[in-house]
Amino acid sequence: METRETKPVIFLFPFPLQGHLNPMFQLANIFFNRGFSITVIHTEFNSPNSSNFPHFTFVSIPDSLSEPESYPDVIEILHDLNSKCVAPFGDCLKKLISEEPTAACVIVDALWYFTHDLTEKFNFPRIVLRTVNLSAFVAFSKFHVLREKGYLSLQGTLLLTFIYL
Repeated sequence: METRETKPVIFLFPFPLQGHLNPMFQLANIFFNRGFSITVIHTEFNSPNSSNFPHFTFVSIPDSLSEPESYPDVIEILHDLNSKCVAPFGDCLKKLISEEPTAACVIVDALWYFTHDLTEKFNFPRIVLRTVNLSAFVAFSKFHVLREKGYLSLQGTLLLTFIYL
């Protein structure tokens, strides 16, 4: 039986929204059952309940967010988290890499767009997990076509159209 010291370690960095946490933990369980140790890096905002996953190690990083109720939409949370977590995530990842001789890679949620530069800086493998279903993936892949046809034009003023059913 392999000990924690000899098992390869995978670091996970899920985005702190339920639809992103669940797929990340499902993937983590698959890797754990294949013999990997799992370390979850998470924000203080909507942090996961570590007692639900006693076989994982959890490391919290500060996110400096104000109260979640003060955010009008998810996009603002997305931008704030991506700007405020750069230094804490970088410090955490650097420390974990130095402490784990068998560190294999970090798996990040696709919404953590700042992680590319940090993993490149540390020369550490990064895998991006896109946590949407196939239909959303196909829709996103066709955005360029909609933009080319002018359906998603961001130019000009915001046009409000009322639709009555």
